[in-house]
Amino acid sequence: MLKWALIFAVVALIAGALGFGGIAGAAAGIAKILFFIFLVGFVVFLVLGFMAGRKITGG
Repeated sequence: MLKWALIFAVVALIAGALGFGGIAGAAAGIAKILFFIFLVGFVVFLVLGFMAGRKITGG
């Protein structure tokens, strides 16, 4: 799960850089939406990864 969280974080950062930096031009709106979608995915997978880790370690 933490691997997926890292992937979502990287994609969110790339989409954010393109959307908020103005590099993408016409696709800036789509890049901003993708940034928030992947940011939510990152947080969800991060929480799930930590919850799964606690179940395995018994903490």
